[in-house]
Amino acid sequence: MIKYKPILKKLNCVKIARYILIGLALISTFFFTWFFLFFYKVPDLDIPENASEQEKIVLIDSWFEELNAQNKFNGAVLIAKKGKPLLIKGHGFTNYHKNEKITKKSSFRLASLSKQFTAAGIMLLKERGLIEYDHLVSKYIDNFPYQEVTIRSLLNHTSGVPDRYLDLAEDYKKAVDILSNKKAVNLLIMNHPKAEFVPFEKYEYSNTNYILLARIVEVVSERTFEDYMKIELFNPLGMQNTRVWNLLSKEKTFKNKTGGFHTFFGYATEMRPTFVDGVAGDGAVFSSVNDFLIWDQFWYENELLTQDNLKEAFEIPSLKSDNVSTYGFGWGIHDNTTRHYGMWLAANTFIIRNTDKKTCIVLLDNSFNIFFRKIVERLQ
Repeated sequence: MIKYKPILKKLNCVKIARYILIGLALISTFFFTWFFLFFYKVPDLDIPENASEQEKIVLIDSWFEELNAQNKFNGAVLIAKKGKPLLIKGHGFTNYHKNEKITKKSSFRLASLSKQFTAAGIMLLKERGLIEYDHLVSKYIDNFPYQEVTIRSLLNHTSGVPDRYLDLAEDYKKAVDILSNKKAVNLLIMNHPKAEFVPFEKYEYSNTNYILLARIVEVVSERTFEDYMKIELFNPLGMQNTRVWNLLSKEKTFKNKTGGFHTFFGYATEMRPTFVDGVAGDGAVFSSVNDFLIWDQFWYENELLTQDNLKEAFEIPSLKSDNVSTYGFGWGIHDNTTRHYGMWLAANTFIIRNTDKKTCIVLLDNSFNIFFRKIVERLQ
């Protein structure tokens, strides 16, 4: 004879346990939702419509002080107009030890903001008659397998070259040691992954495009990308806290360099470069908000590039079919503004320039900031 009572008791226990687990899950969900909304919320930036320019700057300055106090911004901010700083200030610390405060001269990893500097390096080569934008890449890089790809198509991300350099580096990690531009390009040539599309068919953002551009700089100039950018661009412009730096640099560190870190419940952990951080072009430029004052003005007028050459950087590329792109030479172009985000390791960076109002906003953060995009949205 089957004994039902023990079975029923067992079933009831299972149901009770299930209800308890569901209850705990609901409580946990409520708790974490509440925690996120109240502790992981970017405070509002309330600026009255009739506020004067100076009043706006005071409110923005106070807002960044509040963000820093809440551990929601660790970096530097620049708001400039007509080449003059309205607000230029550092908040927080340069490294995870938290023993050195950020200043306007602190040099941050720019991540993908580096692309506009790489573009300028290519533009200098064009200015001197050493390259043409519509030359084939195969003219400068031996055995380059993507025969229709031009320098221009690399600059505005319309090349169709697959963005596979990280995957390929991982596949050949033991042989690579530290990845360089030359090694990254050689892996691309050796493996020859299929092109994503024919050049100028459409826009597709690709870090590999800018590694190729940096490699072209090295081949044509017969220098390292780091040395070329220092001698031909940064030094002439007087950008004292700007340079290319990666794992292949001779110096292990440099003056005013910030280090990346991640903070969790008050505990800071250093975020170190990996073996792929020997490449440059797509990233690897470091700079300060102080130097961005110079950089902003460079794109209006400078002694290194003609106006015609400068204008080409902001031309919308002509694409096949009805596809549209809003990317120039290292810049996203939207009506009267040019802008770019950057993110790598702990770095979060942003620049926006309004060419009608002659304003420039730069945010540089080295703390793996999950609030960064929301801060940018509020500030704009």
